[in-house]
Order: sequence, then C-alpha cells, then structure tokens
Amino acid sequence: MAKRYKDWLAQAESDLEHARKSVPMRDFNWACFASQQAAEKALKAIYDFLGGEGWGHSVVKLVRELPSEHAPAAAGLLDKAASLDKLYIPTRYPNGFAIGSAAEYYTEQEALQAIAHAGDILSFVKSQIR
Repeated sequence: MAKRYKDWLAQAESDLEHARKSVPMRDFNWACFASQQAAEKALKAIYDFLGGEGWGHSVVKLVRELPSEHAPAAAGLLDKAASLDKLYIPTRYPNGFAIGSAAEYYTEQEALQAIAHAGDILSFVKSQIR
C-alpha cells in the first residue's frame, strides 16, 4: 500500500488555511472545527509516514499513541490537543447547547487559539517527518 502522508499533510494545511479564512468572515465555529480537522489530519500523516494508521477523530488519542520515539516531543501538545478535541462536535450541531445555533457560541479569540494550536501540531508533525 502506498504511503499517502504527503496527501494527509496537504489536506491538513488546506484545512488550516480554511480556518484562517473563516475568521475575517466571522465564521468562528467553522474556524474552530477546521482547526481540529487540520490537527487530526496532520497527525494521521505521521502515522502513515511511519507505516501505520492513525485511527479515530481524537487528537489527544493520536498524540498519546504516537510511537515512543516521538512521544517526548509530542508531550507538550496534549493540552492543545485536548482543547481542539472539544471543538469536534459542538462547533457544528445546535444540540451541543441548550438553545441557539453553534455559530452563536464561538468567539474570535477561541478561533485564533484553535488556529494556533493546530499550527503547533502541524509544525510538530512536519518536524518529525524527514
């Protein structure tokens, strides 16, 4: 089976760019979700690069289950991963909140923080893929 880590990385970069473009449009919930997706896909790239498969949508799980030689460098990413995991479902569904749509609940600051966290994870992955 051919390795597709470059495709995973390209999609992660595209998702992160989508997140950045969503901020000026004030689509903060979509910026948050796209950031989570960028981090998830970046981590799946490293699994593919190493000959494995990153499974699931949890960024925390993907960081925690990295092979031991990558774990020390990734340890500082766990808080960022946890922050991004919280954006996977409620950013898109109105039943994540008592009333209102998901779009009403996310702020520019949250979007910028999510973008920064995803960028840090993408940078980590790029540093590990040689």
